[in-house]
Amino acid sequence: MTCPPPDIVLLGNLLVDDIVLRDGQTLMGEPGGAVLHAALAASLWGARVGIASVAGTDYPSTALEALACRGVDLAGVRRLDRTGGRAWLLYEPAVRRTVHHLDCPSHADVSPILADLPPSWMDARIFHLAPMPLGRQLDLAHGLTPPPGSPRLISLDPFELVRDGTLAAWRDVLTHVDLFFVSEDEWRLGGDANGIVPSLAGPRLRHVAFKRGADGGTLLDLHEGLTRSWHSRSHEVVDTTGAGDAFAGGFLAGLVTHGDVPRSIEQGIVSASFAIEDWGARGLMAATPELAARRHGGWFTPRTDEVIS
Repeated sequence: MTCPPPDIVLLGNLLVDDIVLRDGQTLMGEPGGAVLHAALAASLWGARVGIASVAGTDYPSTALEALACRGVDLAGVRRLDRTGGRAWLLYEPAVRRTVHHLDCPSHADVSPILADLPPSWMDARIFHLAPMPLGRQLDLAHGLTPPPGSPRLISLDPFELVRDGTLAAWRDVLTHVDLFFVSEDEWRLGGDANGIVPSLAGPRLRHVAFKRGADGGTLLDLHEGLTRSWHSRSHEVVDTTGAGDAFAGGFLAGLVTHGDVPRSIEQGIVSASFAIEDWGARGLMAATPELAARRHGGWFTPRTDEVIS
């Protein structure tokens, strides 16, 4: 029996993470990569998820098994015959820095290409480009641009900083993008973001999600002229690794399953809460759809935290 194609295809890295927190705590050799966190989050909300990535021989099999148990399709994961990507995640007072190990394949070498996608996956509703080299994201965004009339959406989370020196490149990329997730770490332009974003956006770009960590975030709807703000929530904060990716996964799952933007934001908040309550991806691996539904019902019924201007 042929399996239906994914609703959401996540393209990005599967990396081994060495985490160093501000207080000196470390956790070495954790399964990581943006698509791991995003896929675990999206699978909490009933979306069919596929991953396109590159995994080395050292990528923990327990993580891939956890994804498969959640129903995540791994047919787009290309396996290397050597060790894969590994990165230091260094949490400093104002930002998190990602530093790739020098003895590993390059960032581009562990990033997927269009040929990694099974042909049937081109019918997916959403393609999410997780943080990768800007040139690779541009190639993928261009190759995935849908034909006229297609409901396909493309979302993107940057690796390259949005700053004065990269504006021309970002204009090229955002021509092909419908939804742009960007954090305070990645947005390095001064002035009012609400005024700057339209100058970068192509006609496709509708939503820009500014992720502000513990302060929540803001979603701009450039087509409707709306701003929706949210506050982050959790029972405790242990490690914020993957929180933004989990938010994106929960949000995109909402868009593809019911299309209600405020509820999609709520799903993103719940997903991120699981991510930050344990080290690495452990909180998301322990979460279940039942726990997610219970947390959502307890936090957002009735909805009282949305601010629209």
